[in-house]
Amino acid sequence: MMPSANNSAPAEPTIHVEHLTKDYHLGATVVHALRGVTLDVYPGEFVAVMGASGSGKSTFMNLVGCLDRPTSGTYLLDGIDVARLDADALAFVRSRKVGFVFQGFNLLPRMTALGNVALPMIYSGVPKKMIEERAMAALALVGLADRAGHRPSEMSGGQQQRVAIARSLVNGPSIILADEPTGNLDSRTSVEVMAILQRLNAHGITIVLVTHEPDIATYCKRIVRFRDGRVIQDQLNANRRLAAAVLAELPSEEPEVDTV
Repeated sequence: MMPSANNSAPAEPTIHVEHLTKDYHLGATVVHALRGVTLDVYPGEFVAVMGASGSGKSTFMNLVGCLDRPTSGTYLLDGIDVARLDADALAFVRSRKVGFVFQGFNLLPRMTALGNVALPMIYSGVPKKMIEERAMAALALVGLADRAGHRPSEMSGGQQQRVAIARSLVNGPSIILADEPTGNLDSRTSVEVMAILQRLNAHGITIVLVTHEPDIATYCKRIVRFRDGRVIQDQLNANRRLAAAVLAELPSEEPEVDTV
């Protein structure tokens, strides 16, 4: 259930999971990765999913992202019963309704930033004349329009993650799933990434972010904690930090030098 600060919560959640379980069979051993998780995420929320290694948070993210199927339970994404979908329908849902951001960026090294951002649209059948326009618009949203022609090796880690965020946006998903998006970044760059995610969330995009870093979770509106495959805590974040304000208080950095 969603903790609510008022009585005006939307009627329909973006994500609805009920009694969700996931078992993995390793030889004669059964690993119960999720043990009956019930959780709703509503449109416009920014939820941090936390927990130690093996708590079930990554399994939960994989199921929500339609990268795996539950052993039992119900999962509705925008009202669609995911368990009833075949492989092609699941692929469609992944490409149109969910945007993914990963710790390792997952950019293709030989492609430019523009090419990496455009890739999901190519697979989704977007008309060719629209692809570059939408990819450039996504790069502009994350402040990288001037780096459209650069390859990943020509960009910093923070810039690569911003490209990955732009890529997650181009098909207009209803939700972004971010799996440890700051895990490979330094402290300042992590705050910059959170500022971008907060800005996108302010424009109505629902975000679920997996993190093991308490500092990163403080930028989210709601914090859900997993342990041993179960939700043990679910609460609104009353002390939410604004990343833009934190950045304003940090010492200014020397401008980046473009050596390309």
